[in-house]
Amino acid sequence: MKESHQRTSNKNFLDAFANSLNGIWYTIKTQKNIKIQIVIALIVVIAAVAFKFTAIEYIFLTFACFLVFITEIVNTAIEVTINLITEKYHPLAKIAKDVGAGSVLVASLNAIIVGCILFLGKMF
Repeated sequence: MKESHQRTSNKNFLDAFANSLNGIWYTIKTQKNIKIQIVIALIVVIAAVAFKFTAIEYIFLTFACFLVFITEIVNTAIEVTINLITEKYHPLAKIAKDVGAGSVLVASLNAIIVGCILFLGKMF
């Protein structure tokens, strides 16, 4: 493993903001699942417009979608960190990756439940 003595802290707010965008962009570029999640979120938002959601319904929908995105980004950070530490299989590395993936699954189930409550409420 090659060590780098590059500075990893941010010089100012704009650096922090740019680095944050880089992290989001890295996740979008490298993770197939977040691309699928973005497409699903766009479809859900279009459907919400068609169903004439109220402001509070949009808030619940937005929180549910963003929770999925957040957990996917954190899961990517966990995976990349584990891969940085070791290329070999280790049971604890597997657990860390599985727990990260589990958080995405829980957030996705939450989004499905919220979506069902909101959309079924509009349909019936």
